[in-house]
Amino acid sequence: MAFVFTAFALFAVSSFAQSQSTPSPAGTDAFRSAPDTAAKTGAISGAVVDKDGAEIPNAAVVLTEGSFSLQSVSGGDGSFAFKDVPAGSFDLSVSASGFATQHQSGVLQPGRQEVIPPIQLVVATTVEVNVTQTREEIAEDQIHVEETQRIFGVVPNYYVSYVPDAAPLNTRQKFQLSWKFAVNPFAFGVSGVFAGIEQANNSFRGYGQGAQGYAKRFGATYADFVSGTFFGNAIFPALLKQDPRYFYKGTGSKKSRFLYAVANAVICKGDNGHWQPNYSSVLGSLAAGGLSNLYYPASSRNGVGLTFENTLIGIGGSAMSSVVEEFFSKKLTPHAHDPQAPLGTD
Repeated sequence: MAFVFTAFALFAVSSFAQSQSTPSPAGTDAFRSAPDTAAKTGAISGAVVDKDGAEIPNAAVVLTEGSFSLQSVSGGDGSFAFKDVPAGSFDLSVSASGFATQHQSGVLQPGRQEVIPPIQLVVATTVEVNVTQTREEIAEDQIHVEETQRIFGVVPNYYVSYVPDAAPLNTRQKFQLSWKFAVNPFAFGVSGVFAGIEQANNSFRGYGQGAQGYAKRFGATYADFVSGTFFGNAIFPALLKQDPRYFYKGTGSKKSRFLYAVANAVICKGDNGHWQPNYSSVLGSLAAGGLSNLYYPASSRNGVGLTFENTLIGIGGSAMSSVVEEFFSKKLTPHAHDPQAPLGTD
């Protein structure tokens, strides 16, 4: 029994010694083929700050190395870190809201932890955007100002521009201004007063007297006003591309201003900005006078001669009106625009 035990012990010792002195070929191959990853990668860390050195949290940090890319976000203290980054050249792109994007490059050595100096972000340059109004929009704003102009706060003074280089009106705006001028309560009031004077003097006897006669006189007077307004300030100015407004001068000697105002009875500014004969006003007066023959009593119609006579009277009246506009109306108009003030202020 002792012999058997001794033999077994010697066999076990012998086998153990053999196993220790003869390594397995397979085990040797496996050990040699294991990659040394720690020797081929490294780590990168740093911080994001502003120009004053204050930390910038939540900044986007993108690390690029060839086709390899990693993304991170700076913490509350502005720090960031990348682990297991392949060794070699790299580029860091750092961006944050309100700041210009910054880039920083470097070379990561195998097995090293590269600490990047604080990356400083600067406030993004403000891009100034000029919003330019169209000519039509500028004219619309100027019309809104003109529609607030009233002599003594009552009499419409719409057709005077205190902006010397005012934008020209398009066709729609010319008709729009004429419409608002024609349906103004003041126009109805003045027509009513003139109709009353005519009735008292028994002018245009063909209309008769009483309420019916007054209504006819009122209608004719108001029709004269409306037709003169639309023919002279909308229809012909739109066709001939002329501006129906009076452009306040306000500078120079009194003589030069007076001559300028009188001349405006026969000249006007075109939509192209150049001065030209005021065909619109003359043709408007002729057209309105011709139209009046349709509703005035036959006994009061004096033919073509009276129409031309009234046109000449109208030109003279326009000259007087321009003189009043140049020297007096601005002082009496509460909402007259100051040419030196920004548009939209009084």
